[in-house]
Amino acid sequence: MSVMAWMVGGILFFLSGVHVYWMAGGKRGVLAAIPSKGLESQLLFRPTKLDTGFVALALALAGWFVLELGEAVAGMLFPKWLILYGGWILSAVFLLRSIGDFRWLGFFKSRKGTLFAKWDTMLYSPLCLLIGICLLILSSK
Repeated sequence: MSVMAWMVGGILFFLSGVHVYWMAGGKRGVLAAIPSKGLESQLLFRPTKLDTGFVALALALAGWFVLELGEAVAGMLFPKWLILYGGWILSAVFLLRSIGDFRWLGFFKSRKGTLFAKWDTMLYSPLCLLIGICLLILSSK
C-alpha cells in the first residue's frame, strides 16, 4: 500500500509544483490547462496568482494526506478521524472530476475539439480516475 501512496502522493506533489510554476509566472502548458469556448483566447476563466497558489497548496496537502492515509509516513498533520473519512471524500472528488460536468470537462463532456478538451480526454480525466481508484483502495485497507 505504501508504494501506491507514494505514487499518488508523488503525482499530487508534482501537480502542486506545476501550479507553483504557473503562479511564479510560467506560461508553458497554461492554455492546455484551462477550458476554452473554442479559440484558446476565449478561456472560461482566468485564474489569479492567488487562485493558482491556493490550488498548489491544496494539491500539496492532498499529496501529504495520501502519504498519511497509505501509512507511507507517520501521521503528524491530519487527525485520525480525517484520515478515516477524508480518503473516501478525496476519492469521490477525483472520481467526480473524471466523470465531469457533462459540458466542459470529464469523460462525458460535450465540448470537444479545444486544446483543453484533447488534453482532458488523453490525460486529465484518466489521471483523475486512476487517483480516485487508488484512493478507494487506500481508504478500504
